[in-house]
Amino acid sequence: MFILWWIIVGLIAGWITGKLMKGSGYGAIMDIVIGIVGAVIGGFIMRSLGYSGQGGMIYTIIVAVIGAVILTLLLRLVTGRRAA
Repeated sequence: MFILWWIIVGLIAGWITGKLMKGSGYGAIMDIVIGIVGAVIGGFIMRSLGYSGQGGMIYTIIVAVIGAVILTLLLRLVTGRRAA
């Protein structure tokens, strides 16, 4: 059940990030991966800023989107890929 939770959050966060970043996305699997890695990055950033990790689904998705946006910005800087 825990893995399913991460996949759902990753998919939602990856999809929202694709819409926010004005790109076509990286495909369903990569959007999930970017969302999951973004959740880890966002969680690290929020803990570093002193926010607790307690929250519901909305809090988790918002944190994952913040991390995924940062990850997407870094990916675009490295690969040179721009919005389609």
